[in-house]
Amino acid sequence: MSNAPLAERMRPRHLADYAGQHHVVGPKGALQPALDQKRLPSLLFWGPPGVGKTTLAQLLAEQVDMPFTAMSAISSGVKDVRDEIHRAEKDRMFQPRGRVLFIDEIHRFSKSQQDALLAAVEKGTITLIGATTENPSFEVNSALLSRCQLFVLKPLEEVHLLPLGQKALATDSFLQSTGVTDVDFAAIYAFTGGDARRFLNTLESLCLVAKNSGQTMVDAAFVGQHAPKMAPKYDRAGDQHYDIASALIKSIRGSDPQAAVYWLARMIAGGESPTFIARRLLISAAEDVGLANPQALTIATACFQAVERLGLPEGRIPLSECTVYLAASPKSNRAYLAIDQALKTVEQTGDLEVPVHLRNAPTQTMKELGYGARYVYPHDYPGSFVVQSYLPEELNGATFYVPGENPTEARLAEWLNARWSKESESPSGD
Repeated sequence: MSNAPLAERMRPRHLADYAGQHHVVGPKGALQPALDQKRLPSLLFWGPPGVGKTTLAQLLAEQVDMPFTAMSAISSGVKDVRDEIHRAEKDRMFQPRGRVLFIDEIHRFSKSQQDALLAAVEKGTITLIGATTENPSFEVNSALLSRCQLFVLKPLEEVHLLPLGQKALATDSFLQSTGVTDVDFAAIYAFTGGDARRFLNTLESLCLVAKNSGQTMVDAAFVGQHAPKMAPKYDRAGDQHYDIASALIKSIRGSDPQAAVYWLARMIAGGESPTFIARRLLISAAEDVGLANPQALTIATACFQAVERLGLPEGRIPLSECTVYLAASPKSNRAYLAIDQALKTVEQTGDLEVPVHLRNAPTQTMKELGYGARYVYPHDYPGSFVVQSYLPEELNGATFYVPGENPTEARLAEWLNARWSKESESPSGD
């Protein structure tokens, strides 16, 4: 029996046996028209580990009868790339369509290493298939990205992996030697998150444990007791970091505390910095809750300070308290919209003069020039309010802040309307 792990032993040998990714290689997949003509464009596969990127690259090359070379960006450099391009150029008389060069973890190549591929891909000397677990929009040069078709490979679903497990149990000689005849494949799937490599290797490990303990059944309880725990899929420097943070904030914005706490838990379990989370909550309190509940910003500030002092695991408690509070609060982004509109106006209108009556007058000369002369002191009037112009003359009547439809801002709107009604007259004549 081969010493290779089960995932390697079960690697499909033909494209028809490939599991999943039907949007790419299914009967109506995006690549099917090209494959029907025995053609293969340069490709980038973006997806998590264990979804079949390497296997698919090998099978595609076989499907179009092109020679295939694989290398890893972790252990290869520019020299290896140039050697392979040179090899492809020498073979052009025998292989007019060139060679398929598969580069795993292509995002680990530097800009210069990626640039070394450009001319060969452009000329068709090589057909590049790059695989990456990172967002190629950030990690792959735009010039190289434009020369390749990008496909997102998805985590495999139960419908893909359960038949694969059943086939392995029925055909693999080592699994048969363990004496295991009954396996709860769905329970194994729950521990492996759509990763085919992890799914098959976990199956092999569980069958070995079962054999050593004299059992022929791998049921859900057995899986729960013996399956290796899967580390949370969360990359603090990659897309998961930003995607889950985005999901947290959007759940708060959508007033769903259940979802918000779930995404908070995903971030904590993934090892995210608690101060990063608290900082995002501060932003949400100001941007999304805003003046609908001004207390939210105070709560978020207190949460940030508490997390700085506590760290984890205790810091999870104020983080949860703040997350639930923000999600359950009424929402208003009107202050956020107001400052953005004001900044846009500043950009469009430039440095407009400060009205003379609002200018500071610390010297006698400035007073003689009339600085501050017509300014009316609001506290000298009932309610500490008096109508006068506070904007540059060119912007008189401009509106930046419009109160939102919530109880707190409704009171603000009533207060403001009572004072800034059209009937009000300015004693300063402004």
